[in-house]
Amino acid sequence: MKWGENVKKEIGQKIKELRLAKELTLKDLSEKADLSIGFLSQVERGMASLTVASLEKIAQVLEVDLAFFFTLPQKHEANIMRSYGQEVFSVEESKYFYRLASDLEGKSLEPVLIHLLPNQGREEISPYSHQGEEFVYVLEGILTVFMGDEEYKLNPGDSMHIFSSLPHEWANFTKKLVKVLCVRTPGIFQGDKG
Repeated sequence: MKWGENVKKEIGQKIKELRLAKELTLKDLSEKADLSIGFLSQVERGMASLTVASLEKIAQVLEVDLAFFFTLPQKHEANIMRSYGQEVFSVEESKYFYRLASDLEGKSLEPVLIHLLPNQGREEISPYSHQGEEFVYVLEGILTVFMGDEEYKLNPGDSMHIFSSLPHEWANFTKKLVKVLCVRTPGIFQGDKG
């Protein structure tokens, strides 16, 4: 299961509409988001996928929360998410997110179960930073973590807790699925409330 063509087109269309509404050219957006014009053109036409890091840069330039680009899972019982009610959504082609809490309004933490598909390439790694903190616990597989200039391998039962202002990224370079529990603030779909 990969980031579907419809999702790519919807995100691309939203980016283009916002860019035009703000009277920005592709060149303007390219310079401010530090992404190539050709790549942005492909994204707007639904022909290329974005990483979370790239989409966050674009969202920042266009002055919207990351959540603006996605249809969020429906709310369930307040404070409880039943296992049968978990909805899967993909932000990147190699990562699938299962939101583990239902009512995040007014809460700072966002717990997410992330499945990283096997055989990710090193060329896909683009460390980025943002406000807040992240706690990651490896449930299954071997997770490769990049923090600053260092690279670490985390095994099942290993964890990390970082200030998200440290450039970081994680990947699955193995041939097996990697599952991690991530608790982050601000949440990926909550925007920056600070």
